Amino acid sequence: MEEIPLSSLFRRALTTASKAFNLPTIDDETQELVQSALADLHQCSTRIAKLSLFSPNEQLADIPTRDLVYLLVPYVLSEVQSRIRATEREDRIDLVKEVKRHLEAYIYYLEHYEIATEEDKELYGRSASSVTDPAKRRELKIKQYKREKDIKARIEAVRKRTNQSTTESSSNVELIASVLPDPSQKSADSGEEPDADTEEILREAVILLLRFIYAEAQTQLEKTNEELELLLNAPPLPPQQSPSDDPRVAKKRAEDEMWKLDAPLNRGGPDGKGPLLDPQGKPLRPFVLLGSNAADRARLQSQVFQADHRLPTMSIEEYLELEKQRGNVITGGGPASEQKLTSKEQLALDAEQDGTVFGEEKAEEKRQRDESWAQYTDTHPRGAGNTMNRG
Repeated sequence: MEEIPLSSLFRRALTTASKAFNLPTIDDETQELVQSALADLHQCSTRIAKLSLFSPNEQLADIPTRDLVYLLVPYVLSEVQSRIRATEREDRIDLVKEVKRHLEAYIYYLEHYEIATEEDKELYGRSASSVTDPAKRRELKIKQYKREKDIKARIEAVRKRTNQSTTESSSNVELIASVLPDPSQKSADSGEEPDADTEEILREAVILLLRFIYAEAQTQLEKTNEELELLLNAPPLPPQQSPSDDPRVAKKRAEDEMWKLDAPLNRGGPDGKGPLLDPQGKPLRPFVLLGSNAADRARLQSQVFQADHRLPTMSIEEYLELEKQRGNVITGGGPASEQKLTSKEQLALDAEQDGTVFGEEKAEEKRQRDESWAQYTDTHPRGAGNTMNRG
């Protein structure tokens, strides 16, 4: 049986993986495609090792352009293996460790052959989660995004120069497949070399693609490490007990739950189920930022589309009435106050009402007031308190 060329084998694995990425991971059809792609990728890895395409003693200039694209095999392996269905935690841990190994291998290749620049290493070598300052973390993510966007734009420009299809790829796997030799033309495995200009343009496209995938691999490696840490630190699942078919046992269990008075064990946190975040601010378990009941959720929902400043809660008239009730409003003044009698004039007028009890009371009050003022003027002669600054 004739052996399929390496480029065709890699292209078939990428095509199968691209189909699997567009389907739900839980489906059996998706898992069949994933296993088929994995078989082709493992065969590619075996043949790459057998042919010794990459050696630690080589430099980037020593690697032919047609072989550079096979540096992406570990990354594609990590992407495909992450789609494997795993229901048990132990299986998922082994799977995540395998994905991490492939990502680290790809990153090692690019740093060893100095394909990733020093700027790339400095920008993507530091994880965003390790930065505690939110402003610096946001700035780092913006720089990483702009860097990826710039490299991707340069890849598209090089693809236009090679007259390749410039339709936007929906995944990185499709983007990798776009730089492989076209099987309808003479393949690189046939031994025929392209002309110098085409060779230079194709090499530039592959190196830019390798740098772009380097950024993606660093991001995926950070997420993989976080998932592995969660899986290793997750509490063990309680042993599953086989349900009893005896209706008396079920009835007794229901009665016990009905009359049980013991409160659940408080493990801390806002809901008593344990803390939400660790001291470094990393989430320990999923949580939802919602109110505890329907009324709180409705209140929060009504506050979504509002002004960014505090709105008034009462009219100006209502506020002045409230201040008036508190005694903070001074009344009087104006023409009405000018025509109104003073307290001394009103007292003299009331005292003139002879023959009435009210008039007699006001007359006595006026007499006492005048007497008090006479006594004061006797003890305090006019100008007695004015020393004219003489001490």
